[in-house]
Amino acid sequence: MSRPAPSPIFTLRGAGAPLNTLHFSCHGGDTPLLFSGSGKGAIHMWNLNTRRAETVAEGHSGNSVVWVNTLQGTDTLISQGRDMRVCLWDLSEGRRAVLDSLWTGSVGFCQCSLLEMSTGTHLLAFAGQQTEEIKIVELPSKTPVCTLVPDAKLGMIMCIKLWQPDSGPGPLLLAGYEDGSLLLWDVTQRAQLSQTKAHPEPVMCLTFDPQCLRGVSGSSEKDLCSWRLDGQNNLQLQDSVTLVNPGVSQLCVRGDGKLLASAGWDHRVRIFGWKKLRPLAVLQYHTDLVLSVAFSDHQDPRQRLLAAGSKDQRISLWSIFNEGADTG
Repeated sequence: MSRPAPSPIFTLRGAGAPLNTLHFSCHGGDTPLLFSGSGKGAIHMWNLNTRRAETVAEGHSGNSVVWVNTLQGTDTLISQGRDMRVCLWDLSEGRRAVLDSLWTGSVGFCQCSLLEMSTGTHLLAFAGQQTEEIKIVELPSKTPVCTLVPDAKLGMIMCIKLWQPDSGPGPLLLAGYEDGSLLLWDVTQRAQLSQTKAHPEPVMCLTFDPQCLRGVSGSSEKDLCSWRLDGQNNLQLQDSVTLVNPGVSQLCVRGDGKLLASAGWDHRVRIFGWKKLRPLAVLQYHTDLVLSVAFSDHQDPRQRLLAAGSKDQRISLWSIFNEGADTG
C-alpha cells in the first residue's frame, strides 16, 4: 500500500450484538449522531461528541435490524428488521416511539432503499414476499407505487438502490440478484431497462454514484465488479478489482465521490480511490466479519468520518484522507 494504515480515532462498544447497519446524521443540529442496528433487534443512537449511546430503541421484537435511515428534515427514523417489518420512529423531544410500521413479507437480508422526492415525500423500495419481487411505496402515506418482477428467473433479490437521474422523468432502481445479475429498472414505466451478469455468485452488495453514473458490486468471491450506465441506460461492465480474501458485506462511496470503502468478511475495511479503484489502505482493527461501512455527512470536510460495524459487536471510527489527498 502507498500509505501506512491509520488506526481508529475511537471505538463504540456496548451494542451487545453484531452491527449489521450504520447511518450517520451529522449535518443538522449541534450533535453529530450515528445510528446502528444490531443482531438482537436494538437500534443505538450514538452521540459522537460524548461517544456514548444517547438512546437505545427496540421495536423489532428482538429480531435482527438490517437497515436504518432517517427522513431528511424530520425527526423520523426508519428501520428494517428480520421480523418482516419496516418501522417509522418519532425521535423528537427525546421520544423513541414507533409511529407506524409496514409489513414486507420478506425473509431475506435485502436492505431497503430510500429516495427523497422533490415533493417532500419519500419512496421506499424493499424486497417483497415473493422471492424476486421488489415493492415500492410512498412515505409517509404507505401508498403502493409499483411491484417489479424480472422476466427471467434470477433467484432471490439481494440488494437494491433507488436514485433519481438528473435527466429523464422518474426514479430508476438498480437491483442485484441471487444468480449474480444486475438489473436496471424504470420505476415510472415499471420496465426493465438493462441487465448484465456481474458475478458468478449472488450479488451481496452494491453502491452507485449518480454523479458519474458508475457503480460497484461485491459478492462472496474475491472480485469487486465495476460497471457504468451509458447514455441509453445500458449497464456496461468495466474493470474488476481482485481482493486478497473473498467476501464483501457492504460497499459505500463517500459523498464527495473520492473514496470507496468495502466491508470484508476477512475482518478488514479496504479503502479505494473511487475514480480508478486504486487501493489506498487496509484498515485492520476488527476480530470478526465487518458487516457495515458508512461515511459521515459532516458539512465540514475536515470532520468527515468512516464508521465500520462488525460481528465482534464493536464500531470503529476512522478519519482518513480528508484533505488534499490524491485519491484517484
